Amino acid sequence: MLVKNPKFYVSAVKPSQYPKDSLPEIVLVGKSNVGKSSFINTMIQRKNLARTSSEPGKTRQINFYNIDDLFYFVDLPGYGYSKMSKKEQEEVGDFIEYYLQHREQISLVIFLIDIRHDPTENDKLMYDFIIRSGLPCIILGNKADKIAITKVDNRISEIQGILNPMKDIEFLPFSSERKIYSENVWEVIEKNCRF
Repeated sequence: MLVKNPKFYVSAVKPSQYPKDSLPEIVLVGKSNVGKSSFINTMIQRKNLARTSSEPGKTRQINFYNIDDLFYFVDLPGYGYSKMSKKEQEEVGDFIEYYLQHREQISLVIFLIDIRHDPTENDKLMYDFIIRSGLPCIILGNKADKIAITKVDNRISEIQGILNPMKDIEFLPFSSERKIYSENVWEVIEKNCRF
């Protein structure tokens, strides 16, 4: 898909700040520093529409990016970063949970996991939450450029075996360096958004 006019739309922490239109929303979840901002920039072929930070855990709001008035990429704050105070973690956790449970425009959850490592306990908790929510979901093994290309398929199978042994959820590799994976993700997005 060729994206022509992507733009940052709004940062929100409560429903009154969410976009008022009914465009589909593609939601990105994952731990801090797993590469959600880089994923957005890779998919839309822009260098820095979504700000990447050298300081994990900096995103503490829900960021909405309007993609050609077709849909939104929605970047949720990452989890598992300890520099946030317990109170901040609870506040962020509450508004993420509220958004995922109540937002009717969610068309797909893209759950990013670092392909180099087995899922953490926080990853497993997030996976369980998404499954219980009943939202459509795919899981991306991100940072696939960090391992040999011959090992990518095996790592995807291993991660799926840990999180989803029934294999009823699609698992794909992804990399901001190897653009070859982007088309597969676009196919899933287009199927779920029906545009």
